[in-house]
Amino acid sequence: MLKYSRIAGTGSYLPEKVLTNADLEKMVETNDEWIQERTGIRKRHIAAEGQTTVDLAYQAALRALDAAGTTAEEIDLIVFGTTTPDLVFPNCGALLQQKLGIRSACPAIGLEAACSGFIYSLSVADKFIRLGDAQCALVIGAETLSRIVDWTDRGTAILFGDGAGAAVLKPADEPGIISTHLHTDGNYKDLLFCSGGPSKGFSHDAAGRIDAFIRMTGNEVFKVAVKSLGSIVDETLAANGLDKSAIDWLVPHQANIRIIQATAKKLDMPMERVIVTVAEHGNTSAASVPLALDAGVRDGRIKRGDLILLEAFGGGLTWGSALVRF
Repeated sequence: MLKYSRIAGTGSYLPEKVLTNADLEKMVETNDEWIQERTGIRKRHIAAEGQTTVDLAYQAALRALDAAGTTAEEIDLIVFGTTTPDLVFPNCGALLQQKLGIRSACPAIGLEAACSGFIYSLSVADKFIRLGDAQCALVIGAETLSRIVDWTDRGTAILFGDGAGAAVLKPADEPGIISTHLHTDGNYKDLLFCSGGPSKGFSHDAAGRIDAFIRMTGNEVFKVAVKSLGSIVDETLAANGLDKSAIDWLVPHQANIRIIQATAKKLDMPMERVIVTVAEHGNTSAASVPLALDAGVRDGRIKRGDLILLEAFGGGLTWGSALVRF
């Protein structure tokens, strides 16, 4: 018999180092006013030297486990969304499993869908629980994007930060994760990508650096993102026979304040009902949605029983949504 999954607890972690817009003014040709006007970002967090994606995820996982009243030993599935893994292999899920001291040999999956990584990971974990193949799943979105940012490229250097978010999923008799909706269109792959990789190889730029950086055609990504996220809002509501007024909270990917505002407008939702962390976090890719979700839960805005819409858009191009009764 199919069951449902619910979010039993959330957690997040941000590195201590903060990079402000004023700091960036000293690094590239830009200014605080321009950055805030175009993106809504004021600052972002940067991982310390030697601090890895799994290190950030570990702290977020501990907080999610505590919120869920769960021990690491109870975890029987890890799904870890990231585009900046510690190693090519083992995957970050396996590394986190070891770091948490989990000895059950449970499945540990690394999943790469760029900024949509947490939504994709949540969908995978939900399916495992619905089928009875997991009873306690740890879902992670974590990134150290600062390691692949070209700090001489003002078009991308202003956008990205590091962080981690986590959620613990457990079985439920009534829907918690009501539905998830995932999409990819590889025809847009050249609009947002990392310029090097183990199979493709690594070239060197004019400065002699290994060329493995985030590259983005910003204006085109913005257009596709607004269109795709608007479409997935309609898809999610239609799939569940809901009017847009039923949604209590929008928890969007924190890429750009203008994209967030466009999605809120599609829902006829006032910004007071949208969890916005982009000013403080920047774009943390797969960590973005769980960081925002945890912020809304911990400050008391999101309460048990609220109907929330999670959505994200990223390189691939990928996009996805999750309708959740918290």
